[in-house]
Amino acid sequence: MPVTKVLLDTNVVLDVLLERRPHTAASAAIWTAVETGKAKGLLAAHAVKTVHYLVSRERGTAVGQRTLNTILRVLGVAPVDSKVIQNAIALAWPDFEDAVTAAAAAQAGCDLIVTRDPRGFPHSPVTVLPPEAAVAFLRGGS
Repeated sequence: MPVTKVLLDTNVVLDVLLERRPHTAASAAIWTAVETGKAKGLLAAHAVKTVHYLVSRERGTAVGQRTLNTILRVLGVAPVDSKVIQNAIALAWPDFEDAVTAAAAAQAGCDLIVTRDPRGFPHSPVTVLPPEAAVAFLRGGS
């Protein structure tokens, strides 16, 4: 059975890295599924800088730098190029960042987007689940 390819939205990654309760447990379970090879995890390229900025602001520059190394060790990076941007524009969603995330996930061949804001992804080209449902899905309980 092929490994599920999941794109983690910025909020899910920040839940893990900044231990944002009460969301940490479910998001960390997705992170663990990626670390243990039960899923292949990606982060959209545009989100890498956002995560670095927010972690550095909250925890300091050194932690922000270590965070980049952790992200690159655990997650792949879904490219954001002109085609992704054009596809995001075509989605015509109110939140352009979510549209770019969805378009990056689609172009990277992801099976799933994991986000705490599934309503931000209306008619997504890739299935969208909140972390709790994604955990069940990855355990085979879809």
